[in-house]
Amino acid sequence: MSRPVLYLFGSAAPPVQQFPDVVRRAQAAGFDVCVGLTPTAARWLESEVPLLEELTGHPVRSEYKQPTEVDVWPKADVIMFAPVTFNSMNHWALGLTNHFVIGVVAEGIGKRIPTVAMPCVNAAYVQHPQFARSLETLRNAGVSVLYGPGGFEPNEPGTGRPEGYPWHLPLAAAVRIVETAP
Repeated sequence: MSRPVLYLFGSAAPPVQQFPDVVRRAQAAGFDVCVGLTPTAARWLESEVPLLEELTGHPVRSEYKQPTEVDVWPKADVIMFAPVTFNSMNHWALGLTNHFVIGVVAEGIGKRIPTVAMPCVNAAYVQHPQFARSLETLRNAGVSVLYGPGGFEPNEPGTGRPEGYPWHLPLAAAVRIVETAP
C-alpha cells in the first residue's frame, strides 16, 4: 500500500529552518513528503536542500517547472503550508500566484486538495486589515487555517522563537485528513 503524499510547503519565517526535523516527523506519521519553498525560504535553506532531497527522495521545488518538463512529484493527498508568512497569506488569499508554492496552494483550492495552513506572524502584522480578510477568504475556500486559539497565536514583534512553533498542530490536522478520506 502506498503512503499518502504530503506537500510540505514553507515560507520565510524562522520555523522553516526546522524543515529537516518536520520532514522526519511527517514520514514517521506515514507520509511520502515533497518539499516546496517560497524563493526567500529556499535561500534560507539552501544548504539544507541536499538533505531534504535525500530524506524525501524528491526534488525540493521553489520555482515553476518549464511547460515541457514532466512533473516529478506524485499527486498530493494533502498540503501542509507552515509556516505561512503575512506576505504569503495575503498573496494566496488574493490569488497572486507569482511564486510556485502560492500557485500550487491557490490551484489546490480548485482541485479540492485538502490544505492545512498555519501562519507565523507577529502581533503587529495581524493588526493590518488585510490579514483578517485573508484568513476569512481562505477559510471560506475550505482551507483549514490554524490561527488563534487551538492554532498559532501571534507574539509581539521580536519575541517569537522558532522552537516554540507548534508543528504538532498542522501535522495532526494533516494526519486526520488522510485518516478520514474516503
